[in-house]
Formats: sequence, structure tokens, C-alpha cells
Amino acid sequence: MNQKTDYKLLFSLIVVGLIWGTTFLSIRIAIETIPPWYSTSIRNFIAAFIVFIILIIRKEMKWIGWKSFFQQAILATLMLVFSNGFTTIAEQTLPSGLTSIICAINPVMVFLLSIFFKFQKPTLQGFIGVIIGFCGILFIFKDGLGDILNPNYKTGIVFLIIAITSWALGTIYVKKFGQNINSISLNIFYQFMVAGCIQIVLASIFYSDSNYKNWSLDSIIAVIYLAIFGSVLALFCYQYALKKVAPIQVSILTYVNTIIAVFLGWLIKNEIIKQEFIIATLLIIIGVFVINYKKKKNLQN
Repeated sequence: MNQKTDYKLLFSLIVVGLIWGTTFLSIRIAIETIPPWYSTSIRNFIAAFIVFIILIIRKEMKWIGWKSFFQQAILATLMLVFSNGFTTIAEQTLPSGLTSIICAINPVMVFLLSIFFKFQKPTLQGFIGVIIGFCGILFIFKDGLGDILNPNYKTGIVFLIIAITSWALGTIYVKKFGQNINSISLNIFYQFMVAGCIQIVLASIFYSDSNYKNWSLDSIIAVIYLAIFGSVLALFCYQYALKKVAPIQVSILTYVNTIIAVFLGWLIKNEIIKQEFIIATLLIIIGVFVINYKKKKNLQN
């Protein structure tokens, strides 16, 4: 018997792959004039407001109880405060190519943590798929690998590693506890609110003398875009997908994000796409296929 295609899952995976590929450029534009913690806090507050309106219209807004609230607070801290926050800070000093290389470690981290927490078995197929995809990323940015040793990037790399680890832990946490409440919208509302509150406090501490008049229209638009698409839509789809498939199958979209990021660099910044990009894209596609490939079972008795 053939399984019915889950179009919601398919749509969610496409959204995550496409939209989060645009966030690198959007973050870069946002922090040109808006300090990172202000950028992330405003992004989360806007996202929280949008989800709040949706919940009110659907008459689903309610208190989720302290146990569930603390679970969402942990997720908010891992995925929004630490991961998104430190990624935003890291982009102040790191080149986009180097940032993409380091972020590509995320599927490897999720794969290892999924095995550790017994969400999946340590299969050779999964390992090979992750490595092939990661090789594709390295192939794109092979000329910039030496930048990892640049002492000027030390702080940014540390921040980015913290961000990647936090996101991977958050991904595993969603898989373990994220299904306790049926409404994903309700979950992410509390996540956005908690993250926004934490980050606005951090913003007031680290940027007490920030001049709001210097914030450009481009940066403000970028923050709004990140809130609506990068946060509300993409995070909803990400957490929905985690309810349906293994964490590694969702996290592998990090490789797709890199392809989108490079394409946008070509489209908007007139960056040259070399032959290496085409080869890397093929490697990434092969890696995704290997991880998700399953043999058809013999249905005959």
C-alpha cells in the first residue's frame, strides 16, 4: 500500500530550505545600522505579535502551564537567544563564506546528537550522506578555508560554534518535548516572547548608548522580513517538520540554505558563480538523497 504524500511536510521542508537561505543576507543588512541584540529582540517581538494576532483570531490563545512554559523557555534560549543571537553577532566580523562553512557543521552535530539521544541508529548511510553534503560546502569555499586560522576571526568563530551547538540541542529538544502541545503556533508565541524579553535586556546592557536615529530603512525592512519569514513562517515549518521526520532529515536543509545564500550573492551582489558551485550543488543533492533514501518494501506476503 502506497503512503499518502504529506504535502504539508513537503511545503514545510521547501520553506525552510528556501527562506533560511535568505537570512544570512538579511541579517547582514539588518546589523549594518541596528546593533545585533536590538535586531534580534525586535525581530522576536514582531514575530510574537504576529503569532499572537493569529492565535486571537483562531481563539487559541491560552496559558500553557508552567511545565510547558519552561520547556518553551528552554527552546527559546537555545534556538533564538543563543543560536540566532550569536549568529547575528558573529556576522559582524566573519566573512559570509566562512560563516557558511561553519554553519554547515550543523547537520553533522544534529546527526551525532540524534545518535547519542537514540533518535536514530548510527547507520553508515546517514554518515555517508552527511559527509557528502558537507564536502559540497567545503568545495564551494575551499579557497577560504584558511580564514579559519585567522586570529581576527577568533571571537566570531567561537560565537558561531556556540550558535550551532545551541541550535542542534534545540532541534533534539523539540523532537523530544515539542509534541506535548498540539498547537505549534502557541509554542512559538511563548518562544518568541521569552527570547525577545531576554534579548532586549541584553541590548540595554551592551548598547545603552545606541542612537536609534542612525537605524536605516534598509535595516528596519530586513528585521521585519526576518520576523515575518525567517521567524514566524520558517520556524513554524521547521518545528512541524520535526514532528514528522528525523532531526537529521530536517537539519540537512542547512546545505540547501547555503546554495540559496550563494545564489542570492550572485543575484544581488553580482558575485561570480564558478564551476565549483555547480559541482558542490550536485554533491549536496546527492548527500540529501542518500540520507533520505529508503528501499521499497516488498508488499507481497
